[in-house]
Amino acid sequence: MLESALGFLSSDLAIDLGTANTLVYATGRGLVVDEPSVVAMAKGPTGVLGKVLAVGQEARRMVGRTPGNIVAVRPLKDGVIADFEVTEAMLRYFIAQAMGRRSFAHPRAIVCIPYRITEVEKRAVQESARSAGAREVILVPEPMAAAIGAGLPVQEPIGSMIVDIGGGTTEVAVISIGGVVTSTSLRVAGDAMDEAIIAYVKRRYNVLIGERTAEEIKVAIGCATPPPSRIALMVRGRDLASGAPRQLELTGEDTAEALSDAVAQIVEAVRATLERTPPELSADIIDQGVVLAGGGALLRHLDDVLRDATGLPVVIAEDPLRCVVMGAGECLEKPELLKRVAL
Repeated sequence: MLESALGFLSSDLAIDLGTANTLVYATGRGLVVDEPSVVAMAKGPTGVLGKVLAVGQEARRMVGRTPGNIVAVRPLKDGVIADFEVTEAMLRYFIAQAMGRRSFAHPRAIVCIPYRITEVEKRAVQESARSAGAREVILVPEPMAAAIGAGLPVQEPIGSMIVDIGGGTTEVAVISIGGVVTSTSLRVAGDAMDEAIIAYVKRRYNVLIGERTAEEIKVAIGCATPPPSRIALMVRGRDLASGAPRQLELTGEDTAEALSDAVAQIVEAVRATLERTPPELSADIIDQGVVLAGGGALLRHLDDVLRDATGLPVVIAEDPLRCVVMGAGECLEKPELLKRVAL
């Protein structure tokens, strides 16, 4: 009786549990949480992690700048849970933040997950969300949520292609009549791009930069192919020869070279998915085009590279960073749609 009363009082939540960021949508209120998936924790003398010190934006500011007794942890890797206990602590914080004054109640939660993860990885997500305070956990594939959030006609007998480039994974899927017809999941996305920029700067300029700096470079001047006009950014790092701080200028051409392998893998994943698509749906995609979602969709000229590689129209979703959570939120508001797309 008490459980049903608390369920009645609670808001249902849709959670985009991302490697880089976690977003939460609440029924009737829209997007209520948009924070980095980072937890700062105290570290004991034996190296064992202890108390949670900060979560989200506050914890992200500590990445690469913590003293020896504090560690900033990203509990998800490649779109799946890498550290169960830290993920649970992070989810509990975000759920409490989303619920506000209703934090005593237990919400029903939709959680978006990569399409091709294992049953063990699915159970880890469900158990983590339940332990964090959700009374019921429903899983929805990320590419499906992204397609809904991008406004694609997923329930119609029409082929729609979505390319969702997140922090840990790139999900390429062809969707029709509320289901995924064919898909490719690639563990090359935003984080791999950051790592590629770090490796390139180290190899080319003998300078070591941190992951936050690499992400700033990607956002400010990152390009999938050399840009038509010059763009540049001053970057600070540590000179590996002298050990002293050093400043250097990076250009859009530098980032295009650094990201060439990651971009090539994404292009190949799109091609492979198109090759497995039934002919009737392929004809629809010629008309509908390919839609890009996720933070990686904002990489300069990626749409041009995919357009040249496939010969298809390629468009960037209206709000690529929020497509997944807004699509999951629409599922919350439309029970029939949720019934059709839930795993």
